[in-house]
Amino acid sequence: MELPALTLPKVELPFDIPVLLHPAVDHFMIALPVVILLLELINLIMKKKAIGGISFFLIFLTIFIAAGAYLTGLVDGKEAYPALSESAKTALSEHKLLGTYLLLASVVVFFFKFLSAVTGKGILKLLYLLVLIVFVAGIFKQGQEGGELVYKFGMNVEQVKTLDDELFDLKEELEELTPKVEKSEPVTTPVETEISEVKTAPVIPDVQIPEATMPEVPAVETPKEATPEVPTVKILEDTAPVESVRTDMKEAVVPAVKEAVETLQVEGMPEDVVQPEIATH
Repeated sequence: MELPALTLPKVELPFDIPVLLHPAVDHFMIALPVVILLLELINLIMKKKAIGGISFFLIFLTIFIAAGAYLTGLVDGKEAYPALSESAKTALSEHKLLGTYLLLASVVVFFFKFLSAVTGKGILKLLYLLVLIVFVAGIFKQGQEGGELVYKFGMNVEQVKTLDDELFDLKEELEELTPKVEKSEPVTTPVETEISEVKTAPVIPDVQIPEATMPEVPAVETPKEATPEVPTVKILEDTAPVESVRTDMKEAVVPAVKEAVETLQVEGMPEDVVQPEIATH
């Protein structure tokens, strides 16, 4: 449930409130309402005026403590606000709003305590106790939110402030360098490419291969063509007749030529010589 927005008038103090005083004041702001509630519960049984008087004084003191917590919270919140993130700023605004309501609630508690003490009516005392219990619950809620601002968002932590100042300085330097970089020429950066390792083939040493010994091929004797022997022709004397000479030459030459031809056909050409296979290795 979100509370309606509420703003108190700004009060100018004649003195400055130091930073980091808010946590010290908050301890009293949380402790006092709890003590008042315990005294009121005890006084329901004992019914002592002295206890009622102490409770009345502590409630009056709570109003001033609530005002001090509100003012110191404004100072610490203003100091830490620039360094907070957006979510932290939202949480701080909610914390401030609840603190404003608690400041007003302290006055309401004092008013109901005054009425119950003056009139002495039981209904007013019961109503006062209910208002006091709600006030204490609001104080616990405010304390939880304050712890989250410190431990979750780093509010009012000196180291966070130091880092924020350094970050702010770096942002200013970046803004100053950005126009210079835009005006300068673009710088080309070499692109590193991975060169795969080239695998070279292994070097094969020179091997001297002995020359293959050629087997000796036996010489093949080609048969010589037989030439027929031509019988000698005896020249007859001029006294012999011509026809007889021709007849004798025919009878002597023709048989010899036939015999020579038959011899050549029988012997023929020699068969092809098969060369042996040569071993290469």
